[in-house]
Amino acid sequence: MALGQQHLTAPEPALGDQATCLTVTAYEDLNVLKQLGEAWEELLSFCPEVTTFSTWEWLSSWWVAFGQGRKLRVLAFLNTQGRLVGLAPMSIISRRVAGGQRLSFLELMGDGSGDSDNLGFLVAPGWEEAFTRTLLRELKACKGVWDVCQLNTMPADSPVVERILALLKQAGWTAFEYRRPASAITLPASWEEYLKQLSSENRKNLTRYLRRLEKRYQTRFFRCVDAAELPRCLDALFRLHQARWEQQGGSGSFACRERRSFYFELSRALLARGWLEFWALELDGEIASAQYALRYRNSVFQLQEGNDPAHTSDRVGFLLRAHAIRHMIGEGVRKYDFLGGEPGYKADWGAKRGHYRDLHFARPYTRGAFFLFLVYSAKESKKWLRQRSPKAAWNLLHRINIALKEPQRKTSS
Repeated sequence: MALGQQHLTAPEPALGDQATCLTVTAYEDLNVLKQLGEAWEELLSFCPEVTTFSTWEWLSSWWVAFGQGRKLRVLAFLNTQGRLVGLAPMSIISRRVAGGQRLSFLELMGDGSGDSDNLGFLVAPGWEEAFTRTLLRELKACKGVWDVCQLNTMPADSPVVERILALLKQAGWTAFEYRRPASAITLPASWEEYLKQLSSENRKNLTRYLRRLEKRYQTRFFRCVDAAELPRCLDALFRLHQARWEQQGGSGSFACRERRSFYFELSRALLARGWLEFWALELDGEIASAQYALRYRNSVFQLQEGNDPAHTSDRVGFLLRAHAIRHMIGEGVRKYDFLGGEPGYKADWGAKRGHYRDLHFARPYTRGAFFLFLVYSAKESKKWLRQRSPKAAWNLLHRINIALKEPQRKTSS
């Protein structure tokens, strides 16, 4: 078994009513939450399918950057031996909704900025039922704390989601589930096997474009492995990413000051743990392409990238991705995850379509329940309109919607 892939045996659930054998501690301060460090690491080791997005490094860095205006609400679930067997990292934010009313939204920690996918709860195997029942009991008891619970971008195969849905239905709570697209590549054991997943045209292009690039420039592919390199590499990522979006009339992700700070903070933490897959391609000493990804165990999560518009014809992003994937396969990576969004061009790399699950719920006959019904009705109306409107008319409405949202994005920059 490769280093970093070892899974410890989770503590067995106690006999009897599991929902009463767990005690819950709420954390509302990041510095106090940090004291869970070793127990958090142990819990991660119990869970075979966790990702970087459930680690202290990701969530604490995210909170420092985006936590303003939110109240931390992390629930730790301990068994009768005092061992951490479940963790529900959440936060509460107040928002004004239709009609001018304010509602309190309980969300997964990491959600709300558009940076996190694969969010969810950490639960030791065998404790899912006890965790879910205890969680719902806690949420029911906190009547004045939250109005709407929104659990977004949870993995499709999460064993907790189905249990939550069943208990919500049993309790008569108002609940809606939505799905959002995602895509990932399952990587084989060798580069040669992976090439068979690509079209013959792309296989030829890998050789042809690389040969042409090396004739035109002094080239260097490299991974950022030194903290001293981070500022230069991150500045290049921000600049190249922004150049593409600004060329298309958008603002780009890194127009947001908080996001730039987040990436600096996060990168240092991930690099120290060996979890950063930050690749760049230099042409004549200048970075022309950068791809920022996270690594956890044998999976890599592609997060952000940027390519120099002046080198579009050189296919710098195409060649950098191929180089990085080849290196990752050699190191035992078996999943290259593009995260959220339709496969699109990613299918050319062998990515298959998947999905995340969003679960939104509220106590019955409350303002939160009424709000969820309104949102659901609006989504259904939008779907109906999209199916029946001419494509040109729909595209115009979409552009108008983006234009209306643009000033809101710029206020964060």
